[in-house]
Amino acid sequence: MLRLIFIVLFLILVGLFSIIALPIEWIVGKIKPEAKIKSSLAIVRVIFKIILFICGTKTTVIGLENIPKDEPVLFVGNHRGFFDIIISYSLMKRPTGYVAKKEIAKVPILKHWMLNLKCLFLDRENPKEGLKTILTGIDYLKNGTSVVIFPEGTRNEGDGVLEFHQGSFKLADKSGVKIIPMVSNNTAAVFENHFPLIRKAHTVLEFGQPIDIASMDKEDKKKIAKITHDIVLKMYENNQKLV
Repeated sequence: MLRLIFIVLFLILVGLFSIIALPIEWIVGKIKPEAKIKSSLAIVRVIFKIILFICGTKTTVIGLENIPKDEPVLFVGNHRGFFDIIISYSLMKRPTGYVAKKEIAKVPILKHWMLNLKCLFLDRENPKEGLKTILTGIDYLKNGTSVVIFPEGTRNEGDGVLEFHQGSFKLADKSGVKIIPMVSNNTAAVFENHFPLIRKAHTVLEFGQPIDIASMDKEDKKKIAKITHDIVLKMYENNQKLV
């Protein structure tokens, strides 16, 4: 219960800080858009690291060396809970936007930080709007911003990894960027498994070898969702023994 109280108090402080910081970031963005993205990323990383410290979350990180340092990529991950995002974002060093469900855009302060970081709000029930979001993501990738997507389409509350939606991989196919499998284990143990309490947990986050979709033939590209899913599932099963 104490962790929950501390998190609530910290988030109140973040809200107050944001009332001052977001207008400053807006001004910075008018002068130097890239500077706004970098400063917003640095701020969010610090906030998330403090949240992880308060929650007592320890994470074994594997494969950071697999993330290219000089080019954008499409991170493709399984989705176990809120802390998938908090943990992985605390490690992102390049501008990176996450694909989130459209309902998140209703949270005022959070929405503005996400927009600063070029996050995308996906309406899965509206194909036309969903296509617009994918096209925006392709444009972000072509212009140097990495993107994270969870192609299961929802948080997986069971074992293993749900089937991946093929449409998610248009982001890599149309932009030509590499795919980095990003696999989370035990993140639901921090919060979702005992909502609304927060508990200490050991999680695992692994970044897999890059998948170069641009070098694949036409038939393999058609199977990219299944190929990536099987890689993610194998990594997930291997890392279960580490939690």
